[in-house]
Amino acid sequence: MNYRKFGRMNWKVSEVGYGMWGMGGQWGGTDDTGAMSALHKAVDLGVNFFDTAWVYGNGHSEQLLGKLIKDYKDKKLYITSKIPPKNFKWPMEPQYRLEDTFPTEHMLEYTKKSLANLDLQSLDLILLHGWDDAWANDKRWQESVKELKKQGQIKAFGVSIDRWEPENAIQVIKTGMIDAVEVIYNIFDQAPEDKLFSVCREFDVAVIARVPFDEGTLTGTLTLDSKWQKGDWRNKYFSPEVLKASVEHAKTLEKDVPKHMTMSEMAIRFILSNPDVSTTIPGMRRVENVKANIASSEKGKLDPLLIKKLRSHRWDRKPSPNAG
Repeated sequence: MNYRKFGRMNWKVSEVGYGMWGMGGQWGGTDDTGAMSALHKAVDLGVNFFDTAWVYGNGHSEQLLGKLIKDYKDKKLYITSKIPPKNFKWPMEPQYRLEDTFPTEHMLEYTKKSLANLDLQSLDLILLHGWDDAWANDKRWQESVKELKKQGQIKAFGVSIDRWEPENAIQVIKTGMIDAVEVIYNIFDQAPEDKLFSVCREFDVAVIARVPFDEGTLTGTLTLDSKWQKGDWRNKYFSPEVLKASVEHAKTLEKDVPKHMTMSEMAIRFILSNPDVSTTIPGMRRVENVKANIASSEKGKLDPLLIKKLRSHRWDRKPSPNAG
């Protein structure tokens, strides 16, 4: 496993982290036994960065992670969770006020809930699960962060940026209050390179690259007939129009996948070829996913000529009500 500096916190985190949304139940049936096996394999192979959220099964994903932490008391695992907006609406809309989303009492309450689920006294990192830069200079959230750090409940603070709005955190980074940002970044979603990453470099803010496989499109397994279990989030996300466009983009990308490489491997290595990324957090519900993603990272950066080809696959999209 390769490790990278996590911004100004100076943590050494695994460049492949672990995204735990899939273990909360929103991606079809949840198999806790299989999930725990995958989590154990990840730690055994060197993964030390884990990303969860209260909303992933109303604390269920956090509770699974809490069990893992107990099993590896001798290893330092970096734990990230997220505070849901008070109105539980994604993505953030311009008309929402800070008091609708992240008032002080709500931030304190949900940090405590996450700590209880994880059975921890302190979180390495807490993120706001969504953000609007109109709130950047509002002192109320800033005082909340100071209080959480003063109480020792968190070591670092950041924001998870809403889908396809990578520049909607630049002002909050410039406040100096942000230690990390979580943003969608992959072969299709290259927009963070335009402005966000340079600001993160300037302020030494860590970058967590989420959705590395574009909700499955970048695995190359999606088809026009793809269907999911009842209750699976993808049934809402992949409307007929979105599914068609996703399959078409994947088919076009297939032409540039080298013969010795899978699309999934190429997707992981594209992200990790960018030194601005501190870690990426694929969802890995099975042991074979863990092995494959870690093996991909160990093969190193992509050839610059291939990266140049992949620039043409940039796919800029606009947020929609189903794109939290």
